[in-house]
Amino acid sequence: MIRVLITDDEPLVCRHLSAILSVAPDIEIVGTASDGAEAVEAVLREKPDLVLMDLRMPGVDGLAATERIRALPFPPIVLVLTTFDADGYVIRAMRAGAAGFLVKSTPPGELIDLIRVAARGHTVLSPVAKDGLVTASAAAREEREAARARLSALTDRERDVLTAIGDGLSNAEIAQRLFLSETTVKGYVSQLFDKLGCANRTQAGLLAQSAGLTGESS
Repeated sequence: MIRVLITDDEPLVCRHLSAILSVAPDIEIVGTASDGAEAVEAVLREKPDLVLMDLRMPGVDGLAATERIRALPFPPIVLVLTTFDADGYVIRAMRAGAAGFLVKSTPPGELIDLIRVAARGHTVLSPVAKDGLVTASAAAREEREAARARLSALTDRERDVLTAIGDGLSNAEIAQRLFLSETTVKGYVSQLFDKLGCANRTQAGLLAQSAGLTGESS
């Protein structure tokens, strides 16, 4: 038997999925949860083999819940339920350890088959989810390329400072990391704002993250 926990903040969705999966002789619904915190508690209590996880929920969302569940000593498989209106969020869920992505409108027979495949340890994507993930990946690549183009005029030292800003460091911490005086760092920060057209550290940090710089010097 494949023991399944369903997590969604919409009771109708939980009932709908439960009704679909209950017809499969090899699937057992062990419970439902209305948010991520309940999902983590239910996993510890019921020890399911697989969790169907909605992403957008109040309180602890699906991304945080996926991270917590996958960090457990013997975690169940987590399949994300999505409508693909937040593609970047879905990519983050994949990095958190989700084994696949299913849209809520997946036909019943296909949903059951995909759960069986996932339970055997394979990554699964419903066709619509696959298309959305490909589109999101392409958009992320374009965003990174555009960000890196903006950084092309920076010197190596300016890139080091920008990377540190992206890592959330203060001027004093940047000075310590790069063996510079704090006054020198302040000068570099001002230069960066002028060159990149950034109004503040938040904008500069986000640009560093988009370009994939964060963590390179840590």
